[in-house]
Amino acid sequence: FKNADDHAFLQAATQKMGYYYSRAGNGISHVVHMEQFGVPGKSLLGSDSHSCAGGGLGMLAIGTGGLDVAMAAAGEPYYVKMPKVLGVELTGKLPEWVSAKDVVLEMLRRYDVKGAKGYVIEYYGEGIKNLSTWDRHVIANMGTEMGATSTVFPSDERTKEFLTQQGRADDWVELKAEEDATYDLTDHIDLSKVEPMIACPCSPGNVVPVSKVAGRKISQVVVGSSANPGYRDFWMVSQIVKNKQVPAHISLDVNPSSRQTIQTLTADGAMGELMGSGARFHQTGCMGCIGMGQAPASGKISLRTMPRNFSGRSGTKDDQVYLCSPETAAASALNGEITDPRTLGFDYPKFEEPNQVKSGLTVIFPPEKSKSKVKLEMGPNIKPIPKFGRLECEFQLPVILKMGDNISTDEILKAGAEVLPLRSNIPEISKYAYQALSKDFYKRAKLSSDGHIVIAGENYAQGSSREHAALAPRYLGQKAVIAKSYARIGWQNLVNFGIIPFEFEDPSDYHDIDENDVILFTELREAIQSDKPILVKNISINKEIAVKTRLSERQIRVLLAGGVINDLKERAEMVNSKKAVEELAEA
Repeated sequence: FKNADDHAFLQAATQKMGYYYSRAGNGISHVVHMEQFGVPGKSLLGSDSHSCAGGGLGMLAIGTGGLDVAMAAAGEPYYVKMPKVLGVELTGKLPEWVSAKDVVLEMLRRYDVKGAKGYVIEYYGEGIKNLSTWDRHVIANMGTEMGATSTVFPSDERTKEFLTQQGRADDWVELKAEEDATYDLTDHIDLSKVEPMIACPCSPGNVVPVSKVAGRKISQVVVGSSANPGYRDFWMVSQIVKNKQVPAHISLDVNPSSRQTIQTLTADGAMGELMGSGARFHQTGCMGCIGMGQAPASGKISLRTMPRNFSGRSGTKDDQVYLCSPETAAASALNGEITDPRTLGFDYPKFEEPNQVKSGLTVIFPPEKSKSKVKLEMGPNIKPIPKFGRLECEFQLPVILKMGDNISTDEILKAGAEVLPLRSNIPEISKYAYQALSKDFYKRAKLSSDGHIVIAGENYAQGSSREHAALAPRYLGQKAVIAKSYARIGWQNLVNFGIIPFEFEDPSDYHDIDENDVILFTELREAIQSDKPILVKNISINKEIAVKTRLSERQIRVLLAGGVINDLKERAEMVNSKKAVEELAEA
């Protein structure tokens, strides 16, 4: 009942607040938005880290925490540190059996999961014309896996082709870089030299050529997700497995990205080819990508055309998830082992873009004209966001968890069918905080009645924009994190919910704090407002350690208030108080 109750709440909320409503089963948000709403040159703020996929349509699309999106929708500015620009020139044309997923995996091979942190990636060059808008979506989508703020493609004739397919040709505008444009950093990819690539467990940055791992036995292949959502990607798989049978021990799972894609695949017969091969058909949505079904068998290899393969994210604790292109996925499904698709021994299917696709506009409902009488529907699993107090001046707290580098939000607050239905119930979902890293974290947090802190290495809170990775620990009493560095969205989410994101002034001091140490923080409110390093004391070893924050004046104000919701309320009260004084003076 939990997901169904969430759907009822969301429908009532959209009616009450004046939003478009996309019914359950329509598809993945990024895909549906690109089909129905995306416009070149517009900005897009999305409460999912893969919202940057809109850059494939020539949008400035940025993923962020849900609270940031809600604030922007309410009229507040969105704040982000000014990024640099990484210009990547594309030349040539992709060879047969190689597609857009291989391009972005090549980028991940070069930049790993944090190499583009603080950058917008802009692709340009004559090779762009050889990539469709959905190809560009694939590449833009996984820019976030490199830590990029956003990814941008030009809007050209291929963009116009896509919008014409969607019946929205009037939305097209041309956008391209000026001829003398310069970049903070440049790179180059000759598309003709790209080969099939694959990300090995358990990181999107652990990339090697498919040929290096070919022959490893598999048990599952999943095609779909926001990372390979286009009609072409499903069609390609259908043609590779056409008139063939997937072996009995292989589960070929088809996870369509949108209702529109299903309609188009059905109309041209590709759906029948997939079903005839023995493939399993699932509803639209993120599904296996976030562990909502399609969990692989224990100890078995699963190949997926998805954007992430963090340990346990699939829903199986000891998973071995590899990320690859639709071509590699289909070839491997047929052979029962990781297969370089170039070795299949038959002709590469020739894809042609359809002139028009099936439209799903009928399943998106516009805002209600009369909304004042609409009541929110809140089932028993839906609870209000907990209220938090202002930042204290001093606290002495235990370290109840110490972590390494590149800790993902999946490890901080995991996804999956067991946990995600609790997103609207913070007291319940908090029981899963850090469970992937420490089975007794919840118990230890509850025993630390005055609160706690955690320690981390580089790039803390990478991956999903899941703000529950800050909200649930805050509910359990987390007052601060001390890390070597943070991922962009995770860092902002900590501030939004009143958790101080400290950084080590000297990264080597990471070794001077261990689990169960007690850390003393004094004169915090004053210290945070200064630009000087802040001294905290590890009482357990009687040593002072310098830490710092990289906070703007606004973020300092938010932290002092105990979070962005408190800050908004305080500012609203000040405005109302000022108005009252002015009205009294006029009277």
